Parts: sequence; structure tokens; C-alpha cells
Amino acid sequence: MAHNESVVSRRSRYPAGPVRRLRLLGPWLSRAPWVLVGAFLALSIVATVAIVIWPTRVPWGVYGFIVVLAGLFLEPRLLLVVYIGLFLAMAILGAYLGQVKSTTTGAQIVTVATMLLMIWLSHARAQVGVSGVTGESMLVDMRDRLRVQGELPPLPPSWGAEVALESAYGDSFAGDFVVASRSTDGCTLEVALVDVSGKGREAGARSLLLSGALGGLLGEMSEGGFLQSANNHLLRLRWNEGFATAVHVAVNLETGNFTIGYAGHPAAAQFAAGSGRWRMLSGGRGPLLGVIEQAEYPRETGTIRRGDALVLYSDGVIEARDKALVDGIDRMLGRAESFIRTGFEGLAQRLCDQAAAGLGDDRAVVTIWRS
Repeated sequence: MAHNESVVSRRSRYPAGPVRRLRLLGPWLSRAPWVLVGAFLALSIVATVAIVIWPTRVPWGVYGFIVVLAGLFLEPRLLLVVYIGLFLAMAILGAYLGQVKSTTTGAQIVTVATMLLMIWLSHARAQVGVSGVTGESMLVDMRDRLRVQGELPPLPPSWGAEVALESAYGDSFAGDFVVASRSTDGCTLEVALVDVSGKGREAGARSLLLSGALGGLLGEMSEGGFLQSANNHLLRLRWNEGFATAVHVAVNLETGNFTIGYAGHPAAAQFAAGSGRWRMLSGGRGPLLGVIEQAEYPRETGTIRRGDALVLYSDGVIEARDKALVDGIDRMLGRAESFIRTGFEGLAQRLCDQAAAGLGDDRAVVTIWRS
């Protein structure tokens, strides 16, 4: 039975359902914005009447709820209309109730401050052309699309592969990503693990842009030309202080022969079932992506025999501030050797969970094995 899956970090699984459901309201709201304005004003009237009838039971905070709700769905000019109505209602109602309703001035100050905050947020959304929860849903889509692009294709029964991705401090976005492709004849599997400079959402946005381009290059370029094409693409993007490291492997699923090349990336590790030992594939070294024009990326060859495995990883798995790089590699191989006693399944996630960098860096591991 083939074992082929992408293991997504437990810390990066955030429920997107509520955001997606709210986003479905977007098209309707954009066609009838004034209807929504009327609805919020009507809600304000209902709140005002409730306070008049039950002044000691209905708090001023009901206005704050309307302020936040309107700020989520309305653009600045429409939001201002609703807030003017709310402010007038609060001012008139405060004067009318007098001493019956306490803390009138304090409640009004807090509500006005919340209005100003929501207007600023609405203006920030409008500057990038989104409104309501559309911006948040776009970020969710970016994260999910990056994850989907890293899923491995189905493999023959004698092959298995897994991907594990962990973001620094459990953030939704990471600078590490994986793209994979299987040739149309099914004979060749290509996998590229890329580490984009930076962390968080900035690195996540770069990863999304780059993963789409590199995913399109897989299978379309020759094995030896993939990293050169990726380097040329980054040079054309002209990112300020933007670069990436990468490891690219192409495996013949019939013979087990593979070629591997690096662009400033840590060397992959291969487990040989015959000797029961791990060895580092340190050949095929090349410079970082997006730094040097017309860079050369030599490749190393090898064979994955039955019982063998190949491990690709990012620097977050082996690097630690207080340890030398060689110590991090030894530590990873030691963990791997203890894990494989029960098979290669789950090895990728375990190496990510016990990475030398801990939670402080993005981590990615790809395992490919032949049973």
C-alpha cells in the first residue's frame, strides 16, 4: 500500500469555516450597501428604544456592538453615516435619561474611541480594495493554497512520501514551502523544498508567489535546468533583500535512480538499508536563488533501493543559535535513526517536532522512501 500524504502542522490548522461563510455575503453586500446601512440604522433605533424602555437593564455597550459590527462590513463613507446616527442617538438619549442611566459620559467616550478605531481599520481595508472580512478570507485562501500546492502526487504501491511543514511560533504563514509534480507518464517524481528569506506573513506572501511559479516549472523544465530557471525568476522579481534557498530532487520511480541539486540549501540525507547508515548527499552545490546571474547548479546522482529513504529538510530543522551546524545535522540523523525502527511513516513530522530551532524558525521536512 502506498503511503503518500502531506502532514500539516497542528499549530497551523485554524478553522476557516466562519470566515468563509461570512465571505459569501460579500457579493450581496457590494450590490446593496445602502440596504446594509439602513439595517444598521434600524438596529440602532431598536437599541435606543430598548434603552428607553429598560434603562437599568440594557447597557450602553449595545452601541459598541453595533459600532464593531458595522465596521466589519461597511466602507468608510457608509460607515460614517451609521456612526453619525449612532452618536446622535447616544447624545440625545443621554440628555433625555439624565441620572436614570449612569456612566453616560464614560460610555460615550469609549464608543467614540471605538468608532475612530473602526473607521481607521475600514480605511486601511479600502486602500487595498477589500471590505468586511474579505481581507481575512484572502489570507486564509493564501495559506490554504500554499498548503495544497505542497501536496504530493499519488505514488506507486512500492513508494511512500510525506511532507511536514511547521511555521515559526505557530504562525499561519511560513517561508518554507514544497512543490511536487509527477510526470505525465508516471515515471518521474520531482520535489522542490524552498526556504524564502524572512518569516511570517511577508515570507508567506513571497512563498505564495514563488510556489506558483516554481510549481509551473516542475515537469516543464529539464531536471538540470529547474534551479537555473528558478534563479532567473527571482532575479526578474527584484525583491529588496529577497532570496531563497532550495533543494530539488527528481526520482525515477521505476529504477529508483535520482538526481539532486541545491541552491544554498542544506544537504539532503539518504538512508541505505544495506548498511543501515545515513549519509549526507553533499554534492551538487550551487548559490542562493535570486543573487547571482547565470549561476550554475551542478547535480549529484544516486539510487533509492528497496528499504532506502531520502530526507529533504530546511535549515530550521538543524540550526540552533548555540550549536554548530554539524551538531545540528548529527542531532537530526540521531533522531531519524531512532525513529525508523518502526518504519518511515511519520518520520517527517517527528523531525519537524524535534527540530533544533524549536518553535523559533520555520521547519519543513520531506521524506521519500521505497519499500
